[in-house]
Amino acid sequence: MCGIGGLLNRDVTHPVPHLAQKARTMLAAMTHRGPHGDAFFTRGQLAIACNRLAIRGVEQHQPPLIEHESGIVVACNGEIDNHRELRRELAHAGHAITLSTDVAVIAPLYLEKGLAFLEHLQGVFALALWDARQQRLILARDRGGERHLYYTASEQAVCFASELAALLSARDAPPQLDRTGLARYLRSGYCPAPHSPLKDIRKVAPGEMIVVEPGGIEHRRYWNMPAGNPSAPMPTARDFDPVFRAAVARQSDIDVDYGVLLSGGIDSALMTAVARSVRPDKKTTAYCIRFAEASFDEGQYAAELAQELGCDFVPVTVSAADFPVALRELIHATGEPLADPAWIPLSLVTRRAAKDVRVLLAGEGADELFGGYPTYLGAQWSSRYARLPAPVRALCEKLIDAFPTSDKKVTLSFLLKRFIRGQELDGLSRHLLWTASIAPAWMRRLGIEPPIDDTHDATSSLLDTIQRYDFGHSLPDALMAKADRGGMLHGVEIRAPFLDQSVIEFAARLPEQARVRGLMTKVFLKGYALNYVPKPVVTRRKRGLSVPLAAWLRGPLREWAQAQLSHRVLGEAGIDTRAAGELFDAHQARAGDHARALWTLIVLSEWLQWLDLRSHLPAQPVAARDSVDVAQVTH
Repeated sequence: MCGIGGLLNRDVTHPVPHLAQKARTMLAAMTHRGPHGDAFFTRGQLAIACNRLAIRGVEQHQPPLIEHESGIVVACNGEIDNHRELRRELAHAGHAITLSTDVAVIAPLYLEKGLAFLEHLQGVFALALWDARQQRLILARDRGGERHLYYTASEQAVCFASELAALLSARDAPPQLDRTGLARYLRSGYCPAPHSPLKDIRKVAPGEMIVVEPGGIEHRRYWNMPAGNPSAPMPTARDFDPVFRAAVARQSDIDVDYGVLLSGGIDSALMTAVARSVRPDKKTTAYCIRFAEASFDEGQYAAELAQELGCDFVPVTVSAADFPVALRELIHATGEPLADPAWIPLSLVTRRAAKDVRVLLAGEGADELFGGYPTYLGAQWSSRYARLPAPVRALCEKLIDAFPTSDKKVTLSFLLKRFIRGQELDGLSRHLLWTASIAPAWMRRLGIEPPIDDTHDATSSLLDTIQRYDFGHSLPDALMAKADRGGMLHGVEIRAPFLDQSVIEFAARLPEQARVRGLMTKVFLKGYALNYVPKPVVTRRKRGLSVPLAAWLRGPLREWAQAQLSHRVLGEAGIDTRAAGELFDAHQARAGDHARALWTLIVLSEWLQWLDLRSHLPAQPVAARDSVDVAQVTH
């Protein structure tokens, strides 16, 4: 795990000034991502830099930036989990790989497979590969989008970095807001790839390879989630057990201690239980986020489970007072707004974990793959609801609207109020409405036209369609972005065994009734989990990591929130601050629970203030650090 950045000068008649210095500036903006060494490569029109968080081969100084004897240069943020198998295969093909780092297999694999090399890599990665022979730069991101890569491309140059703040540090032109990216952020609380909130800056998409050559730039998909087979036989827990155990073993095959993020839910419990079974001699510490508000706190369940599984237990209590400072720190360090309130608790728990470990295993991805969200139940039941007589639906909606607003965690009234919205829409549009941070009507009142999506998909069932949408959008660019930016701010890598390629492809083959059936979600996974965790963990109602934000915005965060919502930067970005104030007042009066919408605007305000601040700061000199200049041949 690390941070990578670089620049390629595409027009030799107009060279990019200070190419190497800009690469070093980008790396200086990502020192939190790699405390264990730097490396730089500069050759002609190319400069690449990386730093290192040592996970494997910790005693060796091997930053993941390698120049192969062929002239191919690779910088990789992440881990290649099948590097041992690839070493053996490449050795048979005549490649002598002397370096022990897992990144060392990438260049010879490219020599063997050409542009198909990514299809053979397993793991989580964002990488840059330079082939001097072809004058070809390749940028790529892993299948599940666990690692991130931003880039900007023009006829003159290509610039890329692991974080948006680092990329901006190397740009001479002031950043400009992208209205499309802004609308998508306000709707969803994140910017899905390939969009970013800024003009001319894009993200590499999950499973995508971008090939930059003298003749132009090509975008290629090297992986797509396999389509399910409705007629395939139902797999069994016995079929899945070796798949998941091997995935956990690969993710925990490291040279440093690791911990787990443990809540009271099934996903983290199952992952922890399997990790303890796969590596019984490995000390495991379970870290848990706690709240003083009983409705949101799962610490007691997590503590009991940690004791049963033989884990040390470290709780981290989060309060409203943590939020203003932590939000500012996250945005200033990483450079992109993310409106998931759980971003802050996750960052705080990893800050504590960083005292003990460099890696945390997490249960992310299980809901998207195995059908765990309440919205998936809603998708299954919406067609039945639509068939009710109109007077019956009208009565239902009147009764549901009359439910009082609650500050408790994911109440039935909250879910039902979401369910009755958008019944006239197609299935995916309704799903996007249900999961929206800001509803379309409020977006228009705020002065932003909601984004338009192509939601027509006649080739898949509705459940398949919305699961695939979540897997390709909110999972990589919201949940895994939260994990990457929140964890790496403190030098902690968060890994998700459920996003191992073998697990993804197994889950994709599950029939619908193995995912959602009646009022039950994650049918198959819950049956499998009974082999490892107590039944109460499996049957307990899904709660997820939620924050008592609704109550906090009416209480301890009220004045801070009001100041953020009335700040001039929102108005300058095209947000109607009077409408934002009306939304805030409606929340205070309990005319509705607008916490998610308000938080989305608050995060945007903080981010815009950061952009405004950095545009007025003079350039800072790059501090010297022990580093390696990759000038010699390594193979």
